[in-house]
Amino acid sequence: MKVLTVCLGNICRSPMAEGILRHKARERGMVITTDSAGTSDYHVGEAPDRRAQAAMLRKGMDISDLRARQFTANDFHAFDVILAMDADNLRNMITLAPNADLASKARLIMDHAPAHPLRSVPDPYFGGDAGFDEVHAMLTEAIDALLNDVAQQR
Repeated sequence: MKVLTVCLGNICRSPMAEGILRHKARERGMVITTDSAGTSDYHVGEAPDRRAQAAMLRKGMDISDLRARQFTANDFHAFDVILAMDADNLRNMITLAPNADLASKARLIMDHAPAHPLRSVPDPYFGGDAGFDEVHAMLTEAIDALLNDVAQQR
């Protein structure tokens, strides 16, 4: 299975989601290929935001190896599941989809956590450290549920 996580700049939310996903998949002995991207080209080639890295390190996960890249239409062919952090990025992704069948691979990551009151993961970029910890908690809830679903389908 190949999973892509997507936000705006690919330096906060989506690399955190990728890091949580690869860590939790490894813990469960699941083979999942992960990547992350941004719908904008603002930070292409950059490492994740230092605050995102710090939040992840506090939870025992290192994402310093990740580098930002821009989402492309080819990602619809390359990935089985594409998870957007919010509705704006989902909409931007779907406009690039080659067809409706491929577009159906894209959904909001929080769709996997239906009990959570928020459907979009807030962008912590302009806030403080607490926002990154909140994002980590939201993403962990969604990713745990996603991996449970994947395990049940196998």
